[in-house]
Amino acid sequence: MRTIWDKYAEVLVDYSTNVQKGDLVQIRATSIYAKDLVKAVYKRVIQKGGHPIMRTSYEDFSDIFIKYASDEQLDYIDPIVELEYKTVDKFISIGAPMNTKNMARADLSKLSRRSKASQHLSKTLMERSAKGEASWVVADVPTHALAQEAKMSFDEYSEFLFKSCYLDLDDPVAKLRELDEKQTKWANYLNGVKKVRITGEKTDITFGVEGRKWISCSGLNNYPDGEVFTSPVEDDINGEIYFDFPQNYRGNSATGVHLWIENGQIVKFDAETGKDYLEAMFNMDEGSKGIGEIAIGTNDEIQEITGNILFDEKIGGSIHMAVGASYPETGGKNISGLHWDMIKGMRNGGKIYADDVLIYENGKFII
Repeated sequence: MRTIWDKYAEVLVDYSTNVQKGDLVQIRATSIYAKDLVKAVYKRVIQKGGHPIMRTSYEDFSDIFIKYASDEQLDYIDPIVELEYKTVDKFISIGAPMNTKNMARADLSKLSRRSKASQHLSKTLMERSAKGEASWVVADVPTHALAQEAKMSFDEYSEFLFKSCYLDLDDPVAKLRELDEKQTKWANYLNGVKKVRITGEKTDITFGVEGRKWISCSGLNNYPDGEVFTSPVEDDINGEIYFDFPQNYRGNSATGVHLWIENGQIVKFDAETGKDYLEAMFNMDEGSKGIGEIAIGTNDEIQEITGNILFDEKIGGSIHMAVGASYPETGGKNISGLHWDMIKGMRNGGKIYADDVLIYENGKFII
């Protein structure tokens, strides 16, 4: 009998990463709670003729490493890991956190140093992905920790996750293709635009996007999905933006985040809570005060913050802006160990203009 885990695996293996015979496929899991989906993915990769390699970890180990590692150890990158980033064909990462706050009290300077040391790994993968040499997808399974973070029961959260991924449907891939068709029309329109302006509560900011590629996201890299995004021109971003939702990153959070940006760099920032954490992240490296992404969330099955960025950045009726690294496939050039997606609700008077034409209002495209 085909289980929901079989259906989930088929999306990740057949659709998201398109595993082919002979592909080297890394399956990465963060805890034992991912076992049911990992088992189904492992089986599906074998059925498709791929060569699965398992990489399992326990999130508590990250806490131990940051706590006790010397500077030399923080800077060291395992050559085997580096080789995998350069040679593996498909990467399937499955999150299943036991504790969403295990890194909340980690030393921020050591976290920053580790991120800086490892940033070239993600850069390698992004560049290979942009060239079509590799593909990757990130997904989650329901856990009690995620349910608690979202203020739901485990059963409620499980239902929410599966519906967000369209796994309640007989053919979730058909729904993802339908979503992509709609989003591609918006992306194609935006590809002809030079400036995008976003206005709303304490917000009036303009992004230069000329020559940058807008991309429809429909389950190829993130699952669930639902967004249209690009990386804006690095020195052509000006204005202020206020994020009304809580902003979560690596077990920490900030609320009431307000940023002022000049020529693509954050020159001033404020927050109701978490300002010290913001400052530490913004000072991570040379690129961490730059802007790497601007995106419009389109998944109407997701309507509220859950504390999980994989879901929250897709909220229908929201936009998000990433501080830090940009995406090479869009033409982005900002390099950083930071990529913090910050989310803003747009349903209460938010507007988006493309070359002074109103294209989006109160959480909906009007083109």
